Amino acid sequence: MPPSRRPGRSRRGAWATYPGRVPKTKKAKDEKTDKKARKDKKAGPAEGSSRVTAPPAPGTAPGDDEKGLDFARAWVEFPDPADDEQVFRCDLTWLTSRWNCIFGSGCQGIQAGRADDGCCTLGAHFSDEDDEKRVAGHVARLTPDIWQHHAEGTRNGWVSEDEDGDRQTRPFQGSCIFQNRPGFAGGMGCSLHILALKEGREPLETKPDVCWQLPVRRTYDWIDRPDDTRVLQVSIGEYDRRGWGPGGHDLHWWCTSATSAHGAGDPVYVSYRAELTELMGKAGYDRLVELCEERLASQLPLLAPHPADPARRP
Repeated sequence: MPPSRRPGRSRRGAWATYPGRVPKTKKAKDEKTDKKARKDKKAGPAEGSSRVTAPPAPGTAPGDDEKGLDFARAWVEFPDPADDEQVFRCDLTWLTSRWNCIFGSGCQGIQAGRADDGCCTLGAHFSDEDDEKRVAGHVARLTPDIWQHHAEGTRNGWVSEDEDGDRQTRPFQGSCIFQNRPGFAGGMGCSLHILALKEGREPLETKPDVCWQLPVRRTYDWIDRPDDTRVLQVSIGEYDRRGWGPGGHDLHWWCTSATSAHGAGDPVYVSYRAELTELMGKAGYDRLVELCEERLASQLPLLAPHPADPARRP
């Protein structure tokens, strides 16, 4: 884990998601009482000026597709092979599930009536100055043939600030300015993602931190042990509705517990190899793979499977 991503050693403990932030909704922001304490919990697809409260669109029933938030999970904890001061705590129920992103292929979107936005409706907060600077370097290489809003972004800017003054990708015409709309010749979806694929890169290189990490959630907590030693516990799990804060319950639809998003050929720990390696380091990820494979290779019924997954074949 890069030291710059490590939280301070507060005796009260500390945690952060991604590189220290989580998505923010209006409801979550209204209810916060300590801006500084909450700041580490903000990030990503967010814009403070609009709460997602629209009712489901006619003919859709997101609740029927989602399995809920509370169910049995199988967690495993293991020491980080590359750092004896931290341990990983990983949600095997999520990481061995068959979730996959269905953007443009059945995704209902987080806001009713805007399924084509997926989870990009609110824009994305930058995790820190380095995140914004890195993205800016890639934005400079975007061209009109792969970025639909190239003229708007270059003329009027692609960064905005929320009500707290935190910087994010600018919402434009109802969604992130980097999102190409359906019918655009250069391809629907994130122009930064398209740039990465065009250049043979991993999308995590070109996109804001929160965008490439969703829906994997990384949190930190300093653990005080009985022998007066301390260890940093790094948890890797599912970014469910609660990850968005209180306003997450108002999202029109969310994919991680939706049966329609659980049909992939590869489990999450395989399909998210690049992202998990970046979050955990190669040694940590390699050990996670071993534990996931042991779980799936068991001849016994799978303990605590994800309820949205298809039934496991004997």
